[in-house]
Parts: sequence; C-alpha cells; structure tokens
Amino acid sequence: MKFLEYIKRFNWITFAAMLALIVLGTAAIYSAGNARSGELFHSMWKSNLGTAVFGLAVYLALAFFDYRKYIALSAIPAYAVAVVLLVVVLSIGTSTYGGKRWLWFFQPSEVSKLCVISMLAWLFGPTDSPPWMRGFRGFLLAAALVGVPSVLILKEPDLGTMLTLMPATVLILFIARVWRRAIIVAVCAAAVGGTALLGAVYEAEKPGVPEARREAIMKYVPLKPHQVKRVRVFLFPDEDPNAAGYNLRQALISIGSGGFSGKGFRRGETNHLKFLPQSISMNDFIFCVYAEETGFVGSVLLLALFGALLVPCAWTAYVVTDGTGRLLALGVSTLVFAHVFINIAMSVGLVPITGLPLPFISAGRTFLVTVMAGLGIVQSVSIHGRETRT
Repeated sequence: MKFLEYIKRFNWITFAAMLALIVLGTAAIYSAGNARSGELFHSMWKSNLGTAVFGLAVYLALAFFDYRKYIALSAIPAYAVAVVLLVVVLSIGTSTYGGKRWLWFFQPSEVSKLCVISMLAWLFGPTDSPPWMRGFRGFLLAAALVGVPSVLILKEPDLGTMLTLMPATVLILFIARVWRRAIIVAVCAAAVGGTALLGAVYEAEKPGVPEARREAIMKYVPLKPHQVKRVRVFLFPDEDPNAAGYNLRQALISIGSGGFSGKGFRRGETNHLKFLPQSISMNDFIFCVYAEETGFVGSVLLLALFGALLVPCAWTAYVVTDGTGRLLALGVSTLVFAHVFINIAMSVGLVPITGLPLPFISAGRTFLVTVMAGLGIVQSVSIHGRETRT
C-alpha cells in the first residue's frame, strides 16, 4: 500500500520531461558526432544513451528511498570525498584544453556541486537547528563549506562550473534565513564588482586605446588572458570575427540559419560543413546544432521541456513541509536552471562564452548522471517530504 501511495506522489511531469530531453539530447549528439572524424565521436550517442540508462537507475533508486535517511548519513562523507577528489584531480588529473578537470572518465567538480548543496541543506534545513547557525557564525560556516571546493574548482581552472554553484548557494542560505543582510550585501557587491570588471575590460580593450593605458587598467583586472579574450568578444563581437570571435559568430549563424522550423535532422550545414568548431559542437555549443536543425519551433519546445522539468521542482520546494527537503529541491532546480540559462545565453551572445554543458543535451557522462541524481533527490522530496513536519 505504501508503494502505491508513493506512485501517487511521484511527479510524472518532471519524469516525462526528463525522458523527452534525454531523447532530444541523444539525437543532437548523434548529429553533432557524425560531423566529426573518428568512430569514437560517431558512437558518442550510444555512450550517452548508456549513461542515461545508468542515470535512470540512480534516479529511481534515490527517488523511492527516503532522502532524509541518506542525506543524514551521506552529507558529511560525500562532501569530504568530493573535496579530496578535487585535490587529487589537481595533482594527477588529465589535462584537457588547458585545465585539469578529469580523473579518467570522471569529473569531480560536477559531483562536488551536488555534494555542497546536500551539505548546506542538511545543516541549515532543520528548523530546530541552533540559533547561531542563522547568524554570523552560520554564515561563516556556509562560506567556508562553499569556499573550499570553489577555490579548488577555480584552480583547475573552471570558472563556469564554479559560477553555477553560486545562485544555488545564495538561494539556499537566503531561504534558510542565514544572516540575510550579509547575503544581500554580498550579492550587491558581486553585481557592482562584475559591472566594474566589464567596464574596466571595455575601457582597456576598446579600439584606439593606447597600449600604456591598456596595461595600466589591466593590472587591476583579476582575469586570465583567455578570460579577458572571452569578455572582449562579448563586448566587441564584430571586432575580430575570424579569430577570437569566430566561435560566437558561427554559433549565431548556426542558430539564425535554422529559421522557423529548422533544416531537418542531420541537415545542419554549419555543423556538418564544420564551420561550427568541432571541439565544442557536442558539448558547450550543442544548442547551436539543435537550433539549426529544429529552428525556432524546436527551440521553444526545448525551453518548454526545461520549464516542465523545473517548475514542478520549484513547486515541490514550495509545498514540502520538511526544511531540508525544501532546500534540496531549491538548490538542485536552481543549479539546473543556471546551466540552462548560461549555456543558451552564451550561445546567443547574451553573456560571455564559458565552458558549460546544457543539461541532458550536451555530451558528458559525469554531468548527466549528477543532474539525474539531483533530480532523483527532488523526486524523493516530492514523495517523502510531506510525510512528517520537521
């Protein structure tokens, strides 16, 4: 009888949206992979589909098991292991495109985000937690828990992955009432700092600026050369379209050429004629491949599916009576939303380009399983989170 009750509480909308996104993602990876040379890329869709099947098993296992039990048991060990793996990857990890982010086929930074969210939800979710956890000391504890993995991720370097964790962290702490004044001040300071940073790069990199003035300004800009180049492309997208701005230019051409209804499956010319850089077509810029083939209609469908996935997750956080479950649902849904927003926004030139995958659509085994595990936890909150009030 209890299982039947769980089935009634099961959120079928998010589950169906997730399966539909996996199908669309597998098709997009198949199309992008066939434009590349080598059997490894041609069969990448099979690897992605196999990973999705494994992820589905993880999703269902986490969904039907009471999240309060495994979060209580695993929050601290999982966080500790995640930090250790982030240290290990900096020592012996595989270097790819100038960064150490991989231990063989495993990417610790992706898993660490879910571990941080689980740790924060476990600590700050219960309503009977000590009063000091809602004040200055609680804020410092949260800052340390988030800061350690964030610094290690930045050292890889992987700024984009670190940035996606920040909105989830801020929302969790704000909803948990952890020294809200400090959170508001920190968010405002980050907004002012980001604006000042963009202004400094604009002033230093705009055409006609003397080299001496450029060097004087850039001394105070805490960005690496490749990051400065990405910000410059964002600020001046038409200045160097055949070199630094090539990726963005081809991404925009690819999306725009899809028109209203798209060119059809595997008929995207920008992708298959290899104008869209092949090193990123299956991952960071997979949306461009998808949008060229499916057009405006397909893009709207994709956004609608992400909405069908995330809105019920947010609703779960709203109606759940358990504080830990509320923070888990908020953290996971915000993390997924951050990936969707940043990936699509950078593809259309609304934010600087950064290396972030699009959930369920981009190729990436660790990221796919991590997202499905997170959504499995949210499903568990939907099933078990209203059983008792804590």
